[in-house]
Amino acid sequence: MTEKVDLAAKLALFDEPWQPRIVARLNDYKVMVVKLRGEFVWHSHAETDDFFLVLDGRLTIQLRDRDVELGPGEMFVVPRGVEHRPVSEEGASALLIEPEETVNTGDAGGPLTTEAREI
Repeated sequence: MTEKVDLAAKLALFDEPWQPRIVARLNDYKVMVVKLRGEFVWHSHAETDDFFLVLDGRLTIQLRDRDVELGPGEMFVVPRGVEHRPVSEEGASALLIEPEETVNTGDAGGPLTTEAREI
């Protein structure tokens, strides 16, 4: 990668929620932007932590024992193996960083499972 990335411009290229787009690669990791709206599925990732950095809007990371409320510029890392569900009633955009082989729905599977695409 030899050019800067304008995250707002990348986010303007798509509207679909829960469909991450790869904006860069870092070692063996995908750096992605995603739009979040409504409720995702409860899931966990046995082999990796889950990183969320909110770019705009509000995002709640529901854990079984508490909710973590995030606004623009705030981040949270869900530890590996911890069941969680991202929720954004008003809509949000976030930056995600995860290993290449990570499945977005973790152990839950289902219709929201998708492979991140390059953008």
